[in-house]
Amino acid sequence: MFKRTPSVSYFRNFIFGVEDSLVSTVGLLSGIAIAGVPRETIFLTGTILILVEAFSMAAGAFLSESSAEEYEDGVDKPRSDLISGVVMFCSYFFSGFIPLSSYLIWPVDIALTLSIIFSVIALLILGAIGARISGTSIVKDALRMAIIGGIAIGIGVGAGAIVSAY
Repeated sequence: MFKRTPSVSYFRNFIFGVEDSLVSTVGLLSGIAIAGVPRETIFLTGTILILVEAFSMAAGAFLSESSAEEYEDGVDKPRSDLISGVVMFCSYFFSGFIPLSSYLIWPVDIALTLSIIFSVIALLILGAIGARISGTSIVKDALRMAIIGGIAIGIGVGAGAIVSAY
């Protein structure tokens, strides 16, 4: 069985938190924006989503890391598990404002497009940072993150368009 180090757990939770926040937030915001609701409602909904999901993801990271530690070693390491949760919370929380910020500045139709663009750019940067830290191909990892995350964003936007049409 492999041994996990806390830094691997923190790295994993950081990447997961940023990616999930970008994709989930832009997907929800796009669906709401396509439905034609006011900008203030979009911003309020996005803020609530980010707060609730950041805490939920942090709790999930803490609980899954604790369970994995107990399974692997038969011992819980609450300090490193708690730090994993904090890393998840912070990465999800702060990243969620990347797609949300455009709705604070621009009209909804422009904000929708910019929100998607900013999120895909952030995914490219996240992939490059992850590659740099792990010593792998920056171009490959950046493109992989942007393409897979972009597909997930597209599914969220499509789902929002379909649901808001009814």
